[in-house]
Amino acid sequence: MESLIGVKLGCLFALLALTLVCGLSPICSKWFKIDTATGHHRQVLSLLGCTSAGVFLGAGFMHITPEALEGIESEIQKFMEQNRTRGKADSSNDAESAFVEYPYGELIISLGFFLVFLLESLALQCYPGASGQSTAQEEERGGNPVFDFHSHESLSSPKQSPFRAFVLLLSLSFHSVFEGLAVGLQPTIAATIQLCLAVLAHKGLVVFGVALRLIKTGTQSRWAISSILSLAFMSPLGLALGMTVAAGDSEGWKGLTQAILEGLAAGTFLYVTFLEILPRELSSCEPPLAKWGCVAAGFAFMAFIAIWA
Repeated sequence: MESLIGVKLGCLFALLALTLVCGLSPICSKWFKIDTATGHHRQVLSLLGCTSAGVFLGAGFMHITPEALEGIESEIQKFMEQNRTRGKADSSNDAESAFVEYPYGELIISLGFFLVFLLESLALQCYPGASGQSTAQEEERGGNPVFDFHSHESLSSPKQSPFRAFVLLLSLSFHSVFEGLAVGLQPTIAATIQLCLAVLAHKGLVVFGVALRLIKTGTQSRWAISSILSLAFMSPLGLALGMTVAAGDSEGWKGLTQAILEGLAAGTFLYVTFLEILPRELSSCEPPLAKWGCVAAGFAFMAFIAIWA
């Protein structure tokens, strides 16, 4: 038992160290400042951004969404089994089968998507331009942007959204807590190490991509560092919680609530990926096939990691 606790503590520090290194390296290095880059340097950074977009796409489809769907389906099945043991024989088998087969996971992820869509729409309704619309779009509506964060960018380039950057950090924070929780709940040393390695394999790339997003949105260094620090402590926090939670505590409404929150986080992650990250990277002036290749490479790497994750 003490050996298992020691391994989990080692995983805790490994998750913390990897996140800090991968997240703070781009922020603290002047080489990644795309605003000051020119020529070949700027092109390399732009293509690196496309690769990070592919990493986000792969993380969403190959890691975050499948884990959320699996968790929700598992909790729904547990809920049905508990109802059976309580002797609810008056419900028909057909009705029970329909209840289980309904795509609850997909519904919850979609609700997460539409929740962020609603919040951003409300923000845009109250403060036009706050969600990062381009100046050209504002001029077409005959209005002036209220928050002009990037007036130096071209009119054809979609502007960065501070709100979406915040949503990205929030959704990844939720997911990181659940990843750490899963590691902390493992009953054996072998299972703990295997799952921790799987988490480490894709977490470093995702956090590196987050750091690049913060740099491109023009986030001040102190706020970017604070964001990475808060994100870095999410997985260790979840792992510590998992170590203190008994296996039976994950049953019932607590486990179902965790699965629902992870599904909502997956929906918000997909929203930011498709409406902020991919459009932004694909709007750059690099050759289309080069951008496609970088996005595909990032996605392929995450798909490869999913063999073990």
